[in-house]
Amino acid sequence: MKVVTGTLAVAPLTPDRWADLVDLFGPERGACAGCWCMWPRLKRADWTALGRDGRRDAFHAIVNTGPPPGLLAFRDGVAVAWVAVGPRLSVPRFDAMKTSAPVAADADRDRAFALTCFYVRNDARRQGLTRVMAQAAAGFAKQQGATSLEVCAIEADRPLTWGDGFVGIASVFRALGWREVARRAPRRPLMRLDL
Repeated sequence: MKVVTGTLAVAPLTPDRWADLVDLFGPERGACAGCWCMWPRLKRADWTALGRDGRRDAFHAIVNTGPPPGLLAFRDGVAVAWVAVGPRLSVPRFDAMKTSAPVAADADRDRAFALTCFYVRNDARRQGLTRVMAQAAAGFAKQQGATSLEVCAIEADRPLTWGDGFVGIASVFRALGWREVARRAPRRPLMRLDL
């Protein structure tokens, strides 16, 4: 899958694009606090024990094994945005957390996907990339056989603190037709798009 929006191209993170992700995240920084997109995949103790380099190596192994754990957006050949999207069961921490746990009556859990984080290069922020990446993630999930895609976004009802927005902004998803299916914390609606 490759979606082109103006000068923006969106493509799955495959092993041949690993260097692009490293460039986007920063080789030393690893996106937010050295997460390397492992926070939704590991228990807190395991996440901490791995350390920044261990998390990078663990995520690299996931990328090498496949299927792609998300999408990169490129502008003029440079990665400017990332969205993590994949089967809900591949992100056990997200799946088990109080705020993002599945709704009890949900069926077909094997075909439910989750969108767990966004990362946008500093100089590409405030350009609508969250919206573009959410739309691309929905198309990617559907192509992979998902019947639904969920996100536990944040309500931007007051100024966000550093890092809050990595889960996505609820108003962006509402504008795209996602519906709230649960709210277990005041600022964290669990939202779903049926595919």
